[in-house]
Amino acid sequence: MATTVRQIDRYAASIAPFSRFFSSSIWARLNEPGVANFAVGNPQEMPLPGYVEALGRALRPLDKDWFAYKLSEPRSQAAVARTLSGRTGMAWDPADVAMTNGGFAALAVTFRAILEPGDEVVFLSPPWFFYELLILGAGGVPVRVSLAPPVFDLDPATIAAAITPRTRAVLVNSPHNPTGRVYPPEALGALGEVLAAASERNGRTVYLVSDEPYNRIVFDGREFHSPAEAYPATIVTYSFGKTLLAPGMRIGYVTTPPTMPDREGLREALFVAQMATGFAFPNALLQHAIEDLEGLSIDVGALERRRDRVVAALRGMGYATTNPEGTFYVLAQAPIDDDMAFGEALAELGVLVLPGTVVEAPGWFRISLTASDEMVDRGLPGFEAARAAALERTPA
Repeated sequence: MATTVRQIDRYAASIAPFSRFFSSSIWARLNEPGVANFAVGNPQEMPLPGYVEALGRALRPLDKDWFAYKLSEPRSQAAVARTLSGRTGMAWDPADVAMTNGGFAALAVTFRAILEPGDEVVFLSPPWFFYELLILGAGGVPVRVSLAPPVFDLDPATIAAAITPRTRAVLVNSPHNPTGRVYPPEALGALGEVLAAASERNGRTVYLVSDEPYNRIVFDGREFHSPAEAYPATIVTYSFGKTLLAPGMRIGYVTTPPTMPDREGLREALFVAQMATGFAFPNALLQHAIEDLEGLSIDVGALERRRDRVVAALRGMGYATTNPEGTFYVLAQAPIDDDMAFGEALAELGVLVLPGTVVEAPGWFRISLTASDEMVDRGLPGFEAARAAALERTPA
């Protein structure tokens, strides 16, 4: 029992900044009318009409098993494999696609399938909130590699220095939340060489886990390249919640490319992990609709225009910011060291952001571009007023 309590304490510590955010004045105001909500990547406008129509069509039962228990449905697997083959140029096998209830589950299932107790997983910081928790929950040991601001670039040499004989996987997220970086093929190829050398040295495969929920949200005419194109032992996780901006409708997948060593063994391991994780398969309705959902997307051009407006306005006020290449987030540097206090000062002005401490980026804050254009109109004066007030209170 004592061991279980210690584990729970460690799990809680891994998400403590996120938990504290729930008790902040920012979270308390999240649903107040009139606020400019840049805090989380939730939709601030009505859902895509095509999304609603697709669910409506899928809702009508065609047989008695329409809403029965579902594993990874062959039609879902085939639809995903077609898309992956077209995007990567590799012949993806539908049998290598495991449908999951969201990207969260895809990662949890992956770590359960590949980790033994004490195996290390290298991940990049600033990260998504729950990477450390998911690694710990599968019995793994999280190992951070920090990305240096303000560029937050991928550095294969730094990752190589973090790899030990106990390393089982390196977790990469591109396009990267929260920085918006899209890692180029050259960097991914260099990382693949590092992992191939480490696998040879360690006498077992070091997997590259590629978390790609934003891979269709890229700006300025860029093309996204999956690490699976550069490194054979890549496991890809995906969530449809970002591209469709429907994060509460939980469907995603974990999959491996045709280049993966021991694909059949990994298929079996992933299936068992889905069961052990709590029947981590998506519901029947979303799988019935998946062929339609694969062809839908939020307006990426509108997100890009919103990025341009927000970044230009904040830089004109004196903020240092990223200029995201993908995702729907902008990181901006707070004018004071205490990003949580600055976030709460913004909240007093009706502007809600995510303090950078929550994503291991102290002194920064994250802005979600899923806010509506009207929220941008209301919010920009608040950013200017909050910065001016903070600088007035800061000793020269």
